[in-house]
Amino acid sequence: MTWTDVVLFMLTRLEWGVLCYFLLVNSAYAVLIVSAGWDMWDYTLKARGENRWRVLGSRAAPRISMLVPAHNEAATIAQSVQALLALHYPNLEVVVVDDGSRDETMDVLREQYDLVPIHPVYRKQIDSKPVRALYWSRRHANLLVIAKDRGGKADAQNAGLNLATGELICVSDADTLIEPDALQRMVRPFLEADVIAVGGTIRVANGSLVRGGRVTMPRAPRTLLAGVQAIEYLRAFLFGRLGWNRLGGNLIISGAFGLFRREAVIAGGGYAHDTVGEDMELIARLRRQGREQNLRYRVAFVPDPVAWTQAPESLRGLGRQRERWHRGLAQVMWRHRRLCFNPRYGALGLVVYPFFLLVELLAPVVEAVGLLGLFAGLVLGVVNTSFALLFFLVAYGYSLVLTLLTLVLEEVNFHRYEGIGDRLILLVWALLEPLGYRQLTVVWRLCGLINFLRGRTDWGETERRGFQATPEPQPS
Repeated sequence: MTWTDVVLFMLTRLEWGVLCYFLLVNSAYAVLIVSAGWDMWDYTLKARGENRWRVLGSRAAPRISMLVPAHNEAATIAQSVQALLALHYPNLEVVVVDDGSRDETMDVLREQYDLVPIHPVYRKQIDSKPVRALYWSRRHANLLVIAKDRGGKADAQNAGLNLATGELICVSDADTLIEPDALQRMVRPFLEADVIAVGGTIRVANGSLVRGGRVTMPRAPRTLLAGVQAIEYLRAFLFGRLGWNRLGGNLIISGAFGLFRREAVIAGGGYAHDTVGEDMELIARLRRQGREQNLRYRVAFVPDPVAWTQAPESLRGLGRQRERWHRGLAQVMWRHRRLCFNPRYGALGLVVYPFFLLVELLAPVVEAVGLLGLFAGLVLGVVNTSFALLFFLVAYGYSLVLTLLTLVLEEVNFHRYEGIGDRLILLVWALLEPLGYRQLTVVWRLCGLINFLRGRTDWGETERRGFQATPEPQPS
């Protein structure tokens, strides 16, 4: 057998191996979407007519501290704080942490909310960079602003933990708009003692009508890049996060919208500074420590509390975001590698961690190898057109079916988009998302893995362009 024959034999086996991997991965996703549908049905039956809403709408509701880390957020901070202060929750405080901004973030806050300095005396339970000043708002007694030295997002959240007074903390990005009743819906699982964290749904606000810090009319994005991200977000939350409720619990709560027990976070050591995936790392650490201490901590996902975020609309900004996300995932997987196939940690070690390792972390590597192998096989003539077509149908068709099922789940249970035009636009983005865009994300995620291996831990710069408010209609 010549070297050419060996190469051709290896390419053939490689392509069949990648094809089998795609089948297994998409079958795992199919299990997740079935689990998500089951959990959605059960959640709907339990939440309907529940008397707990009376408690959650009264002063007996647990106090929630909204932590808003802000670094160079002058474009969005006023809208974000305004929206948080207007949330329909009776026992709420808003804690804005200015993490050494170099722009006009603090000037905007002073002007909009009439801030006055107060004495910076507090109990420091978690280390953070020095706090330079504390401010209280004369217009809103439940608004506290912290000015501190630059330390990164995790350090800002730790400073907020030290000064927050709520039993629960809700972490929200400064470019996130939370729906008015989202906290009432999100706090319900905390009436059960074993729940330490709850996540809600993040949706893409690009193209929607925004007034007064609220998404008043959800609309499907009209641009390609924002549109395919809207499809990604729907798929990730409506069957990805929801499906894990019954299959071992979630390993990640979005850093843009998550609710935690403050005491549990402080006892666990707060947010880690040396990772860009601090939200996922915190959940993995709390769940691991809970199993080690025989405490059955539970992390839940609730589908109907919604927060809206502004998705990147440039390839450069989106590439930085996806590289950072995948680098953070790799850091968390490595830091908590003891979980992998370890029966001591139950479903967390035997099901959840292996899935995130083999499916989420390594997927771009397998996809890149498969695409390169397919191209080489076609050039060398070892892969025929029929196999290439089969490969495409598995990679495109199977994932498209899962995406369409997600859209059906959205339409049946939430019906956020009213017009038939918006539904058709989402369908177009669903058809286009696997073509080209999916391959771009492979490149960005591979860059994240490479930067992880190089030891890079910085957050990097993010661009904020703010929500575009829709002007009020003028009288004729």
